[in-house]
Amino acid sequence: MPLQNRVTPTGEIVCDPGRGLLMGNRGCLHGPDRRLGAARWRSKLWICCLLAWKDVRRDPMPPGRWTALFFLDEATALAAGHRPCAYCRRADFVAFAEGWRGAHGERPRAAQIDARLHAERVDPRSRRQLTRPAVVGELPDGVMIRHGGTPGLLAGGGMLPWSFAGYQAPIALPPTTPVELLTPPATVATIAAGYRPLVHPSAAAVHALRVLRR
Repeated sequence: MPLQNRVTPTGEIVCDPGRGLLMGNRGCLHGPDRRLGAARWRSKLWICCLLAWKDVRRDPMPPGRWTALFFLDEATALAAGHRPCAYCRRADFVAFAEGWRGAHGERPRAAQIDARLHAERVDPRSRRQLTRPAVVGELPDGVMIRHGGTPGLLAGGGMLPWSFAGYQAPIALPPTTPVELLTPPATVATIAAGYRPLVHPSAAAVHALRVLRR
């Protein structure tokens, strides 16, 4: 049975056979029985990493250390509140920081990004994902939205419904369509300033985004 470490665009961590194409973590979330506890937001350092790094083999849930999380792609990880790892994805982190500088006026340190995203991704009382109302025409390609109760990738004037297996056929959305924005605002601004999230091959037809190869 799969471990409870697959992340949805809404930030939920569930069990699913679909591992996805990127890994990451937000600290140690599991106990000795490899089950997740209630505390899932203690750390502010939420990162998105490569699945494989220099042939290093990792236990996904080493005792007391960290919990490996898995994402369909980077657009999913960014929506859940993560950012590129500055170690195994150095070039992407630098590009993200440069986009952040263009959006927010300063070149940030990783800790500054983490603090800003932590304030935007989680409600401190309910510990649920913070979302915002938005309009399709005011958002950049590459962000995650929810429309009609379904989460999806916004790209090319429409929404590609999300699943653990990949994206489904796009649904056209007029620019005036109201939606629920899942991606944190600071990340949305970074994408609008030029950062291009990696997306699953099922979104290959979306030419403006970078496709993450298997």
